[in-house]
Amino acid sequence: MLPLPCVHRGIWRAAVHTLRRRRTPPFRLLSTCDGVPAGLADADTIFALSSGHGRCGVAVVRVSGPASASSLRCMAGLTQRLPPPRTALLRSITDPRSKEVLDRGLVLWFPAPHSFSGEDSVEFHIHGGPAVITAVLQALGSVPGMRPAEAGEFTRRAFQAGKLGLTEVEGLGDLIHAETEAQRRQALRQMSGELGRLYQDWSHRLKRCLAHVEAFIDFSEDELIEDGVLNQVDRSVWDLQAEIERHLKDDRRGERLQSGVQVVIAGATNAGKSSLLNTLCQRPAAIVSPIAGTTRDVVETALDIGGFPVLLSDTAGLRESPDLVEREGVRRARERVEQADLTLVVVDSTQLPSDVRSAVAFLRDHLRSVLPSQEQPETDRCLLVLNKADLLPEKQRQKLDRELRAVSGLPSVCLISCQTNQGLKDFLTVLHSHVKTLCGDPLSGAPILTQARHRAHLQRCVAALAQYQRYRDTDLALAAEGVRLALTSLGRITGRVGAEEILDIIFKDFCIGK
Repeated sequence: MLPLPCVHRGIWRAAVHTLRRRRTPPFRLLSTCDGVPAGLADADTIFALSSGHGRCGVAVVRVSGPASASSLRCMAGLTQRLPPPRTALLRSITDPRSKEVLDRGLVLWFPAPHSFSGEDSVEFHIHGGPAVITAVLQALGSVPGMRPAEAGEFTRRAFQAGKLGLTEVEGLGDLIHAETEAQRRQALRQMSGELGRLYQDWSHRLKRCLAHVEAFIDFSEDELIEDGVLNQVDRSVWDLQAEIERHLKDDRRGERLQSGVQVVIAGATNAGKSSLLNTLCQRPAAIVSPIAGTTRDVVETALDIGGFPVLLSDTAGLRESPDLVEREGVRRARERVEQADLTLVVVDSTQLPSDVRSAVAFLRDHLRSVLPSQEQPETDRCLLVLNKADLLPEKQRQKLDRELRAVSGLPSVCLISCQTNQGLKDFLTVLHSHVKTLCGDPLSGAPILTQARHRAHLQRCVAALAQYQRYRDTDLALAAEGVRLALTSLGRITGRVGAEEILDIIFKDFCIGK
């Protein structure tokens, strides 16, 4: 997530500082706009810059709350009726105290409940210069009953008004911070409510199970409960537990899509690892030198590979060294390889034996040295990048490429040259395919997990359902408590049960004006 606030800090702080310095005690607050009821001085109406920071052609200032209509009247000079809902009106924006014209722009009126927040809302579309924005924010602060919004407060009000569910709120947050096409698609899918509907369906089924178990406990002795009720609950709990476990077995694709695929470049010294990093990010991110052991620390850069987020790391060359600094670099390199989602093992192709069998044996030994924790490396989590292919004779290069691709048990092999970009297009195609497999297609299949918070609550839900099965035949009250705990865990995801303690964590990641 991006640091907050993400609006222009200078503008926002200057406006807030001026408002706080000028603030008078509530019992002395007087209206500076004609026709504003005195009672609105105590109302909770918020305003903020909702558009991006910095100079821009158009800036959007949003207002939400009971004093929105009053702010529109006194700032846009509307003495009669308000404009038609959701219709842009060109007006002069004036200071309600001095009546000075601050700007000329569009105003829009969104009466409750047909607004983003579910409250009366107003938007001022003004010119995006810092002086204009500051003047409009300070003028809004002079309207009785209005205050600057806290981070994420507009979205929080939308949630509290039932306009958005908690998973939809998180989808909106992901959409705001999406940097790649796949992240945008995933965020839109979650924002549409598909994930929330899945969890709500599970919650509804658990409620039925809990109601049947509790009814059996309370009324079974009076023979008011049909035979087989508990058997139906058993089947439902078993089916639900299986569904949730399948949902959890996603190899963390959604979380990887949100945070980025960890791709690590590893291999021996002078194989061309730093050259590969610079080629992929198209800038001199790492120092390249013919001296072995130039890279000592991990060099990271963020990339967009075919719409998927990648965090690419160049590491120190793997070798034994008497140098303490280089040994630390090698240790960090091996640590990154252990944590990697995908490892690009770079090999100097000029060092390969000319005989194919010997070359295959060489590569397998090299893989074991780079990936020491795995006796048999996972071929889908590793790519063999044979660099410096431009230094090989053409016939030898073609023969090596053809015969290595036919060998089973080796990861995908790509012959490239970072010097001439030979083979780079094919390598990027293979890399994109692996990254897409690791992230999954955000538009196909069941909705995927993107939040560690969801995973933790679903794991608790599975454990609670296991409690039901454990105590079902010995203590039905404890078994019912298991279903209740499972329902509570799901409710903490959707915001229907016990959401208050997690709201601050979620909404603090939103921009001030969102």
